[in-house]
Amino acid sequence: MEKLKLMIPDDLKRMISESTPENLTSICSSLLDFFLSLPEFQRVVEELTDTELGLCRKSKESTLDFKRKGNECFSKRDYVKAINFYSQALRYAPMDAEDMGKNLVAVLYVNRASSMHNAGLLEESLRDCDRAIAIMPSYVKAWFRRGKASALLKNYEGAIRDFEVALHMENSTSGKGQIKEELEMILSYSNKTHGIDNPCNVPKWKEMDSSAERSPAALLCVSTPSKGRGMTSVNDIPPGSLVHSEEPLAAIVNKYSRETHCHFCFIEVPTDVVYCPSCTIPVYCSELCQEQARGIFIKKKQGDSIAWNLPVDLAKHVTDTISMGNVKSPLQDGNYEPFPEHKHECGGSPWSVVLPLDVVLAGRVLAKLIDKRRLSGETCKPVQNLVLAHNYLQIPLKSKLEMHIYGVVLSCCLKHHYGSDYPFTGSSVSQLVLLLAKIKVNSMAVVHMKSLDGYRGFKKSISHSHSRNAFTCSFEQIRVGQALYLNGSFFNHSCQPNVHSYFLSRRLYLRTTEYVHGGYPLEISYGPQVGEWDLHDRQELLKEQYSFECRCTGCSQLNLSDLVLNAFKCAKANCPGAVTEKTFFDILEDDSVQISDAYSSFKLSLPACHFDTVHGQYITEVASRLLKGRSAAHHINQGCCLSCGTDLDIESSSTVSKNAMIQIQRLKECIDSDEDPQILISDFLKSLSILRSVRHQYSKTIAQAEDIIAEAFVRLGEFGPALQHCQESIEILKKLFRRNHIVIGNELIKLSSIQISAGDRAAALSVIKRIEEIFSLYYGSHLVNVCPHVVRLQEEVINLN
Repeated sequence: MEKLKLMIPDDLKRMISESTPENLTSICSSLLDFFLSLPEFQRVVEELTDTELGLCRKSKESTLDFKRKGNECFSKRDYVKAINFYSQALRYAPMDAEDMGKNLVAVLYVNRASSMHNAGLLEESLRDCDRAIAIMPSYVKAWFRRGKASALLKNYEGAIRDFEVALHMENSTSGKGQIKEELEMILSYSNKTHGIDNPCNVPKWKEMDSSAERSPAALLCVSTPSKGRGMTSVNDIPPGSLVHSEEPLAAIVNKYSRETHCHFCFIEVPTDVVYCPSCTIPVYCSELCQEQARGIFIKKKQGDSIAWNLPVDLAKHVTDTISMGNVKSPLQDGNYEPFPEHKHECGGSPWSVVLPLDVVLAGRVLAKLIDKRRLSGETCKPVQNLVLAHNYLQIPLKSKLEMHIYGVVLSCCLKHHYGSDYPFTGSSVSQLVLLLAKIKVNSMAVVHMKSLDGYRGFKKSISHSHSRNAFTCSFEQIRVGQALYLNGSFFNHSCQPNVHSYFLSRRLYLRTTEYVHGGYPLEISYGPQVGEWDLHDRQELLKEQYSFECRCTGCSQLNLSDLVLNAFKCAKANCPGAVTEKTFFDILEDDSVQISDAYSSFKLSLPACHFDTVHGQYITEVASRLLKGRSAAHHINQGCCLSCGTDLDIESSSTVSKNAMIQIQRLKECIDSDEDPQILISDFLKSLSILRSVRHQYSKTIAQAEDIIAEAFVRLGEFGPALQHCQESIEILKKLFRRNHIVIGNELIKLSSIQISAGDRAAALSVIKRIEEIFSLYYGSHLVNVCPHVVRLQEEVINLN
């Protein structure tokens, strides 16, 4: 795209830089005419839309190559590698390809099922057998393999039926003998256990306990002079109340999660991953997600049971097995509005992989609006009905040029799919440009919780630990996708939000985290929050990303976290004051504070009750000189203590801090690589001591260092020091965040896991109770689904002697 950008004439660039939404159509028409006459542009579009280039097409040759490699690994009993090769073979396999007279896809499913069976993944093996049977109901090997998996899952009745079907379908004498042996053995087990024990034909999901969940609160959309459109509550809303839930208008998986998360529901894909039958791009957790994404529901083959001479009961078993698929996860909401979001991208064209995420999302939004327009018979332009704010006038030239280029390119890709149903004009391109601007400021990152060791949820101790039962439970939020929520976009931002957003699958949920009075704004965080980012960084990000200067309570009042988050320690002994870098403070006539640095200036009010609240006492302690008001000096320079005014060599302190943190980060790398931290721990403790000598006691840098060292001690099985350092980290975070902030809850999870490892049942139970209080405030009845770690912690406590 950079080459295309350089080819645009200067006068057209100038027109684009000066463009407004009102004259956008004529400018886009000029750009479109220029590109259509450019051979380089035609080549770019051809590469993006040509299905014959083979970049994302199915290939029998590639399939057979992966199948051969999988067979070799299976022969060597390397079942994990075999599974990976068979999965890649399934990704490239054409649905109608045959191998040795059998459907190639069905063969691959059975091969992968055999590998998973040997790897102990029995339920996954069972599902692959079902997929093979759905394609080839007469595939004896699939029924045989299904019977063996069902037997190990103690579903003896199902196993007997599977073996009986296989026996009726098998033609060879040797094959019938093998099946009879297995059948006789299962009949024996079945008689001993008196039938079914834990049937596992259908995946079991945890039910969401939402019986006590209140209906979403009544909300009102209002407009304010400072923030424009926003949401308020009609009545008072208690903390922890669900105020909104919504499926996205359109969504797309993040590029870093393309191989690990379902492209439709965004949950982590299981080992028996499912692929698109028409191209090699998406991965899915199930056939249901695959079919919903494509808008094509495959009719299951029922087969001719009479031709197999099956008894009535076995014929019914075959029919039931074939139709059993597509069990819906409870994480997928029943109110989902079906939309084939992958259909217009499918078929082998690589454009949906090559183009940026927000551009592909814009394509999905437009595709859905076009399909809706078709059904309703509307004649107006679909994007014109999409009432969303944008910041087009504030977008810099570079970004505007990119939006215009991608608008033209995306129009070509959509035209390639929709043909005459999509008008390829300057007007349609201008609508796409504005849509890209709207997506930039209105789309949301879909975030899921992930344990740091992957699927299981707990990081077990490594072999050199003094205690084999030691573990630390820690997790992080990862961005798995990007989505556009029409009603969710109405909620404004605050750096001290009173509403928390979270996701189950791709559905957005909003829940209050404090008591909200009727008529008061309901606000979420767009990313930066007080305690996590300092004032300057928050303002810069919001201005760059969303083109507004935040004036929420967190950005208009003096906060302790903004003073100490990145602050240094006063050079004067026993002084609790903070020394900030590159910042000047002025007391103004109205007793507000003017904070200035090299980039910007902010006027903050002093909290009216700062002398009466615990948090205000911390502010008084750290910046008493500022809060003394008119009787003190009105101007404090950068590098001076906010409490006593003592000068500090900022440059020297910064160097010492950076070097100490580099050493501690080495410890983090050691932990992540499962190396033994024993020989280095004393050096890292010295680095922590050095860090504490230069950084303010409430600095987040110290909290991070304490957290890393705590985990190192867990690895060594030394739980006393681990608890001490973990608690030190939490005490700092308590100064930076509200008492019930989710960041505190996250750290308490790690603390409780250390207490469990140390065998302190009473302390762990007390901390887990606190965790439940905090997390229930943020997730309500969805706590178990969003944070299964809490359930696992409870189980671990119960197992303590």
